[in-house]
Amino acid sequence: MRLQSLLNLVPAYLFYCSLAGAQNIILDDETDAFINNVLAEWKSPGGAGVAFVMKNDQNQWINVESKGYGQANPDGRKITEHTTFNIGSNSKLFTVLATSVLINNATLSPRLDWHTKIKSVIPEFNLTDPVATEESTLLDLMTHRTGYPLHDFSYRYSDVATDVIRKLQHQRQSAEFRDIWQYNNNMYITLSHLPELLVGKPFGRYVKENIFEPLGMNSTTYSYQLANSNGQRADGMAREGIDVYKDPFAGTPRAAQYWTSQTGGEDGSVVAGAGGVITSAADMAIWLQTLLLEGVKPGTNETVFTPASLKRAVTGLSVQTGQPEWPESSLIAYGAAQLQITYRGHLIVEHGGFIRGFNTQISRLPNDNFGVSVLTNDHEYGKVIGEIIKNHIIDKALGLDPIDWNSRYKAVKSIPPVRATPRPDNAKPPSANFTAIAGVYNNDGYGQIELCLVTPEFRNAATNSSCTEVTSNLTTILPGAIRAGIPTLVAAVNSPWFSHIRVEHFNADLFNVSLLISTPANDTEKPFWTFNDKSTSDNGMIGELNVEGSNIGFGFAGFWAGLWDGAEAGVPKPSGDTVRERAEVYWDKL
Repeated sequence: MRLQSLLNLVPAYLFYCSLAGAQNIILDDETDAFINNVLAEWKSPGGAGVAFVMKNDQNQWINVESKGYGQANPDGRKITEHTTFNIGSNSKLFTVLATSVLINNATLSPRLDWHTKIKSVIPEFNLTDPVATEESTLLDLMTHRTGYPLHDFSYRYSDVATDVIRKLQHQRQSAEFRDIWQYNNNMYITLSHLPELLVGKPFGRYVKENIFEPLGMNSTTYSYQLANSNGQRADGMAREGIDVYKDPFAGTPRAAQYWTSQTGGEDGSVVAGAGGVITSAADMAIWLQTLLLEGVKPGTNETVFTPASLKRAVTGLSVQTGQPEWPESSLIAYGAAQLQITYRGHLIVEHGGFIRGFNTQISRLPNDNFGVSVLTNDHEYGKVIGEIIKNHIIDKALGLDPIDWNSRYKAVKSIPPVRATPRPDNAKPPSANFTAIAGVYNNDGYGQIELCLVTPEFRNAATNSSCTEVTSNLTTILPGAIRAGIPTLVAAVNSPWFSHIRVEHFNADLFNVSLLISTPANDTEKPFWTFNDKSTSDNGMIGELNVEGSNIGFGFAGFWAGLWDGAEAGVPKPSGDTVRERAEVYWDKL
């Protein structure tokens, strides 16, 4: 070996030699100061729970660390390693591995495998595309390649998995089967039905008995009520009153409504399989150890899930991102709730998670024998805060000169969004009067909504009783949401993602559509605040009125900031000569 090659190995050799010493703490004073500074610079109303683990090649643990930073709730309670966070889509790997336990269950007849067709197990599984209906496998649902976009707003708090499955056949596909990667939570909800269907166990309890309990992850649950009972649960935290054109980071700290508070228990709520896990940094240290040991419980020889199952989950089947975001990173290959990316030449296997108020990242570097988890309760910027913290820890653990990720992300997030196009002063009226537009609308894939005309100056008929309930206290439960002089309709919707749809007239048959969240403020003078109101900036959601004789309909497009179109793959938005053809979701007035 050449001398230069040997010299190149010296830093790594010294670094790994240092692991045997007592000064090998990663979450040390320097890291503490770094994280606290990031939270301060981003004016975070919340904080982070962080875990770091590292082993040697003999599977001996050199580091098992977990800590908390920042605030867990509006009262200033501090985050600790035992504070629990909802981890959003990082729940999906638990769903995949719970399914693998079913696959390895020899008592099932017929046996499952990764390529079992969903239709053969769930006869009610029907999609718009007959090919996808007949050919979709467990692995297709896990890897987001059914050809269907998010359709997240189709399910309600009161739904169960079978309701979600029933609605699938009425939702538009946006790509060909197995053509591209398109995220779809509904498919993971479908997978969560399997334990109850095949072994008679509710999904949440099945995962608890087969993964949480065997691993001793005692703070991990699908139950909001259980997580809330011990005083350790974090609130998702948001910023009320952000002015993105003056200071995108400032705002009044407020708790974001916790979506699982209405449903669940240990059986799991409707979205348990897609994003329902609640856990702590301390339990994430156990989880990272288990993943690095390929399914073996740390400290024992007990196999909780097989290495082959984890390998199947990790193996990339789709390209999630065809263009690297940064020079130090690579394309992203997506498997089953796990993606592979290289960072500065090192393989990372990871997944992110988002649910209202929470952003999380759980990452491991299997070739380097360590993993890091960052759980945040900052709604607006938790994702980038988590990335900044994660990358800093990875750089430190690898002995690399740190990259200033904080400045990079702040520069990106400081760019204000495009301002909303003002409503024309001489806006043309729609093809039907506003009173006629108000009423109950149906889409079989989404259910019913009732659009109530809430601006009195545009009403010319009595409001029905159900709309009276919406309009009577609207200024209290959605303060500032109704703008004077603009004909506005509002529907109350029992959705995990939003509480109200606001439809504001723009011009002629075009309307602006917003998904708002009436959020308790625990303030006697102002009991609620309006979350997610983006009136000042274009959020890309429009409604197009369609009048065909006596029939009235609305075509909505731009749901979820345009992720309908599989933006990573460049899938075009729906187009056509009619409103029905152009709509992502079309609603018929009943």
